[in-house]
Amino acid sequence: MEESLKIFKALADETRLKIVRLLLKGDKCVCEIIPFVKRTQSTVSIQLAKLENLGIVESRREGKSVYYSLSNN
Repeated sequence: MEESLKIFKALADETRLKIVRLLLKGDKCVCEIIPFVKRTQSTVSIQLAKLENLGIVESRREGKSVYYSLSNN
């Protein structure tokens, strides 16, 4: 129950919810997420880190880019 509460609380934030909705369409790098959520690179990275810490998203590095996707867990 406590983990579900943390996830719902995370998704209550408009920026994080927008990120999750975008990732439903497929993997994205930060540079693709920024214009969609209309936030700075710093803000997007912080929000992605929160989502990743909760296990909602996962990341993979390809060269200099980091791509994010929804977690399968």
